[in-house]
Amino acid sequence: MTPNGTHATPAAGETATARLAARIEGGVLTTVLAAMVALPLAELALRATTRSGIYGASALVQHLGLAAAMVGAMVAARERRLLALSAVPTLLSGRAAAAARFFANVVAAAVCIVLSAAAAQFVAAERPAGKLLTYGVPEWWAQLAMPIGFAVIAWRLLRQSAHGWRGVAAAAAFCAATLTLAAVAPAPRALVIPGFVALGAATVLGAPVFVAVGGAALLAFWGAGEPAAALAVDHYRVVVNPTLPAIPLFTLAGYFLAEAGAPTRLVRLFKALFAPFRGGGAIAAVVASSVLTCLTGASGVTILALGGLLLPFLVSLRYSERAALGLVTGAGLPGILLLPSMPLILFAIVAEVGIREMFLAGLAPALVMLVLTAAWGIRQVPARAPDTAHADWSKVRRAAAAAKWDLALPLVALGALFGGFASPVEAAAITALYAFAVQTFVYRDLRLATDVPRVTQEAGLLVGGVLLILGVALGLSNYLVDAQVPDRLVQWLEQRVHSRWLFLLALNVCLLAVGCLLDIFSAIIVVAPLVVPIGRAFDVDPIHLGIILLANLELGYLTPPVGLNLFFASYRFGKPIGEVFRSVASLLPVQLGGVLLITYVPVLALGLPALFGPAPR
Repeated sequence: MTPNGTHATPAAGETATARLAARIEGGVLTTVLAAMVALPLAELALRATTRSGIYGASALVQHLGLAAAMVGAMVAARERRLLALSAVPTLLSGRAAAAARFFANVVAAAVCIVLSAAAAQFVAAERPAGKLLTYGVPEWWAQLAMPIGFAVIAWRLLRQSAHGWRGVAAAAAFCAATLTLAAVAPAPRALVIPGFVALGAATVLGAPVFVAVGGAALLAFWGAGEPAAALAVDHYRVVVNPTLPAIPLFTLAGYFLAEAGAPTRLVRLFKALFAPFRGGGAIAAVVASSVLTCLTGASGVTILALGGLLLPFLVSLRYSERAALGLVTGAGLPGILLLPSMPLILFAIVAEVGIREMFLAGLAPALVMLVLTAAWGIRQVPARAPDTAHADWSKVRRAAAAAKWDLALPLVALGALFGGFASPVEAAAITALYAFAVQTFVYRDLRLATDVPRVTQEAGLLVGGVLLILGVALGLSNYLVDAQVPDRLVQWLEQRVHSRWLFLLALNVCLLAVGCLLDIFSAIIVVAPLVVPIGRAFDVDPIHLGIILLANLELGYLTPPVGLNLFFASYRFGKPIGEVFRSVASLLPVQLGGVLLITYVPVLALGLPALFGPAPR
């Protein structure tokens, strides 16, 4: 997905071979995600009935997650939907656009080739160990997904670098020459700075986020004389983390809702529920957006899924188009702090804190952000707004009855997660199965043969793009840790910053800037290992720090000039980016005030975890 949210489609001249490859990849991705749902559920059922289980089920699900990540990333590359943050390509045309695409894709392909070679070295080193995955299946078979995946992505980036085979051949030759020069350079360290310059330019010109992060990690390893295979080791380790499969499974559940009729039913319910209140439309918009963001883990998806419903609804209530646009663009922020939001789970994994504690910690801050955002929306109610209607409880009951199965999904997730009978991955599998069954067989919004594979592939595409970023970001993060960057930062800050409150203010400023420049997933992987030890040095609880980090990063998505959600809104509503900037200009200080309140009143985040105590082990 590009920064403006475009979903590129395959070229009209696509060959039969390319179409066959697309069908195969889609089938593999659907099958892998289905297996990731089925295996934990079978394990849970066997444990409950026979007190036994499936041998190696956990390891198998983890490695299926690796396969889903790489195949999803391959599909994202084919569809030109690898996440990129730069808006520069959308401002270019003609030869300038072609030159920018050529340079960005060639640099990206070169990085992918090196990543593929590093992954191949890793697999070659692992193969002699003879580790078995399950039932005699060698582990290195699953690990092969990494070198193959990166090689396919590199090829697709080269194919997209220019029109026609001559252009592609020129791109491949340029890429090969660059890698050869780097390999035979007598003084590799002298090329590190030019490498960072080229990488930065490619990122500005549209290279994917994982290329920027992975390329930086490769250059750092190269400059330090470390083998590139170390990056592949880190990539493998993070993607097969025991808890990480919960992320694609919760994402799959959210996509089943987002791509079916659930958004319409939820908006209808919240409209009926809040209609009697002044500003009820704004309240409905904020609640609906927060719920969908919570379920999908991506506020950009919420803008795309709900924008077409909410913007006309608010305009019909005589909100100005600017106020309506600003509200729809910024209303999803509270949902990022609620389970089963992907960023919330990811921070818990990276910072090694409990998912249960993070969920409890996010409740009150999410409520604060929701109230403040809704209050801003209420203040935008025009003086000549329609009179508020009396409560029509029969309409509310009908809307609630229609949406009851959608509304039950968070309860299913939380009940499974905190009921004491399921692990986080099993809880995510239960949630995904529930969402699939409800949308396919109860509401019948999704057709089993056509819609379910399409939605599964959409979820897999997002998961692949995100996990690709996570893998390379962990390598960069581990390099920074090995280089003692956190320790040096702690020492530097302790010498110059003597106030905990001043440290928190500086943290807010830095995280807001990071949120503007990086997507939330790579930012968590790179930044969390750096700030958690610093936070401890200033007596900031890691759980509180996690809520601060998530709120700031999400607010960064709305901060001009490069906040990602601004570009999503620009694409979704066909508005100039400057107009979207202006629409959120007065909302930003309100949400910033909420972030500062969360930062400086720790009890908001820590009160419920302290009240309910740590999760039982």
